[in-house]
Amino acid sequence: MKTKKVAFMGLFLALALVAGYVERLIPINLGVPGVKIGLANIVTMVLLYCVGWKEAVWISAARILLSGLLFGSGFAMVYSAAGAVFSILVMILLKKTKLFHSVGVSVMGGVFHNVGQILVAMVVLETKSLIYYLPILILSGLTAGIFVGLLSGWLTTRIHPVLKQEFGNITK
Repeated sequence: MKTKKVAFMGLFLALALVAGYVERLIPINLGVPGVKIGLANIVTMVLLYCVGWKEAVWISAARILLSGLLFGSGFAMVYSAAGAVFSILVMILLKKTKLFHSVGVSVMGGVFHNVGQILVAMVVLETKSLIYYLPILILSGLTAGIFVGLLSGWLTTRIHPVLKQEFGNITK
């Protein structure tokens, strides 16, 4: 049982790392730095809905650490971690209320990811003027959240039965 769960989690960590790497290869130039799709969040959402919040948190944390070590920098890890903490907390709470579909949960996750990053950037750079950048990032979080929510909702309905059959004691 434990070996199966380690393999299962390793598979999802690899998927999250690949999604994050692929996202780095997609050129998004809106004249605003930091705008991303959030492809790795698809993996987080699938875990959140198919397995549970603890596993989603662990994979998200491991992905940020490994992705930062492999492809980024210390600052990238700090910003990514701040965004992830805000994002995952909001997504867990909203999912528990059962008032929101995966799209709503994802949208709020995307928005709060950007809020977390801006707050940390304001502290690190010691400037409050970055708050003016927040409306642009909220709009990008909204747009990316819709895309991620739709795709992760579709994937969840398709793969959850397969995951349940193969890893029944691991999934919900």
